[in-house]
Amino acid sequence: MTQRRRTAPVLTARALGRATLDRQLLLRRSGMAVPDAVEWLLGLQAQAPRPPYYALAARLAGFRPQELSGLLETRQAVRISAMRSTIHLLSARDAHLLRPLHQQVHDRTLRGNFAARLSGVDLDRLAAVARTLVEERPLTFQALGERLQREWPQHDGRSLSMAARQLLPLVQVTPRALWGRSGPAAHTTLGTWLAGAKGPVPGPAPADEEPRRALTAVLLRYLAAFGPASVKDMQTWCGLTRLREVVDPLRPQLRTFRDESGVELFDLPDAVLPDPDTEAPVRFLPEFDNAALSHADRTRILAPEYRGRTWDRNVAYRVLLVDGTIRGLWRIDTVGDTAALTIEPFAPLGGKEREAVEDEAAGVLRMTAPEAAYDIRYGRVWKAAKET
Repeated sequence: MTQRRRTAPVLTARALGRATLDRQLLLRRSGMAVPDAVEWLLGLQAQAPRPPYYALAARLAGFRPQELSGLLETRQAVRISAMRSTIHLLSARDAHLLRPLHQQVHDRTLRGNFAARLSGVDLDRLAAVARTLVEERPLTFQALGERLQREWPQHDGRSLSMAARQLLPLVQVTPRALWGRSGPAAHTTLGTWLAGAKGPVPGPAPADEEPRRALTAVLLRYLAAFGPASVKDMQTWCGLTRLREVVDPLRPQLRTFRDESGVELFDLPDAVLPDPDTEAPVRFLPEFDNAALSHADRTRILAPEYRGRTWDRNVAYRVLLVDGTIRGLWRIDTVGDTAALTIEPFAPLGGKEREAVEDEAAGVLRMTAPEAAYDIRYGRVWKAAKET
């Protein structure tokens, strides 16, 4: 293994960036169908309602938000806590697959964030009571917490409902996050929600499916969509630990590389590595986009000098890609019949870059507010802007 690492080819940050953009459908827009893209990308970050729409608009040719909204409405896709114990928009099939695989991440979150506040609570009983409540009718976490407090009056309702979120596969039900509509973040269990789907949806994996085999398949899909990547990158993406013992047996069927710091990277044997000089288009990515979050070393997409400018505590900003790396922030404000997109470059843009940025911005505005007049501005982005 030592010899293999020593002789593995070195990939520069730029080469890794171009590979990631290609796998993420960001080097050129894809003609992939929306359901296929959601599965190819292993889901879309969805802490807020709009990010999945902007994520696919940056990746798919001719994307119409109504297509993704339709998947949610017919329950072919769901919003559920999965990787890193964060909300993702997943296909129904991947929700069945990924939520159980990440239960240990949810257990760790429960122990780390809520254990001290839930002293004396029987968690099995909490899960059973919460399941009964949300399967009777979808509930917001506030309403669920108030109901759970009837059983555990000495405990904080929010802690009780957040514990239920970690213990159960809870989905956010529509109309939450439908395009042009919305609603409160109300929850029921995955099985109950999909039982009411319009049309067939894939069922859960067979009960005897070996979790290690399922995890191996998921990590190979991760490499297809995010590689080349290190074991630490994989762990950053999903929140699971001890993945080295899953990856090492795969060595005979994987290619290996090193990054410029000597870190070992893995990749699929037939995966494309674009020329590092391939031109990369301007793209507007939403907050928490997985392209920017799914590697431990993000220098492939974020230059070290801009580290810290895309986050404020636990809030991620919407980011602008120019020449394949994050070069600024953006936001949209809609007032009356005008939609304004404000851009904050980290450094001055060249003439051609500015033209490309404004062309792409116009497309984002047309999707967001097709009936509005629109305005493209440059200035400070992060104020207390509402989600749009």
